[in-house]
Amino acid sequence: MEPFLNPILQGKPPQPLLVVISGPSGVGKDSVLMRMRELGFPFHFVVTANSRPQRPGEIDGVDYHFVTTERFREMIENDELLEWAEVYGQYKGIPKFEIRQAMASGRDVILRINVDGAATIKRLAPEAVFIFLAPASLDELRHRLLLRRTESPAEVERRLAMVADELAQLPNFDYVVINHADRLDEAVGQIRAIISAEKARVYPRRISL
Repeated sequence: MEPFLNPILQGKPPQPLLVVISGPSGVGKDSVLMRMRELGFPFHFVVTANSRPQRPGEIDGVDYHFVTTERFREMIENDELLEWAEVYGQYKGIPKFEIRQAMASGRDVILRINVDGAATIKRLAPEAVFIFLAPASLDELRHRLLLRRTESPAEVERRLAMVADELAQLPNFDYVVINHADRLDEAVGQIRAIISAEKARVYPRRISL
């Protein structure tokens, strides 16, 4: 099979990318994606289905597709999800149709997902771009989680105990970006640079789902 050269050499748009942004709970994945939207990044941001209760300020269909546990189980049975997991007694999953429709139209796709979910996507789409969003320190991550006030102190410590296992999966990622608490635009800028570099690959990634 001959190597697939970048379409820009023939004056065509580059191949759409599937970009996976992952990292520990509380590291700021949502904040990064929100800032990318504010800056007008021309991507399709996949909205994850979630069975947990909607938090104050969250918008259904924008932050998550909030569904009942019963509906989520139907989605699993009907093979409507690319990936799903039960996390802390609640279900999260990625609807297949959003990714396929976006990539068919030539748009890049951004996935926000936990570390275990990223490992599943790696098996299904190894040519995706995998970015690990990491905290500057465990103390900073603890502070972020406590500020959310959505978990008890015991739950916060349970999440922090998982970070070592999550960091152990770093070799499965292509890039790591440190998200400092007061330097959000710096992290977003690094992600923009990664995506720009990927677009310029001589032999681009080819995604098939």
